[in-house]
Amino acid sequence: MGKRKSTVPVERIEQAILLIRGHKVLLDRDLAHLYGVETRVLNQAVRRNIKRFPKDFMFELIRDEIMRISQIVTSPQIKYSKRVHAFTNKKMGSNLDQ
Repeated sequence: MGKRKSTVPVERIEQAILLIRGHKVLLDRDLAHLYGVETRVLNQAVRRNIKRFPKDFMFELIRDEIMRISQIVTSPQIKYSKRVHAFTNKKMGSNLDQ
């Protein structure tokens, strides 16, 4: 028996896209949820393989950005996060700019 692939509805992905610093991005927690892993696991995997990605693939949000986002996302716990990463459409397997 092979593994079954589950698909994520396009609407779910579109709802998670935010515009930050002029880029359409997915937050680390949203991207991890789409892949079915914990946020820390996603960030660890990216850190271990950072040389495989372009420099503009992701960036860390500053405190002010985190606080602004905490007012619009459904997860208010984000404002307590010390680090939040935003992933651009580079090497993510989809084009967020469409």
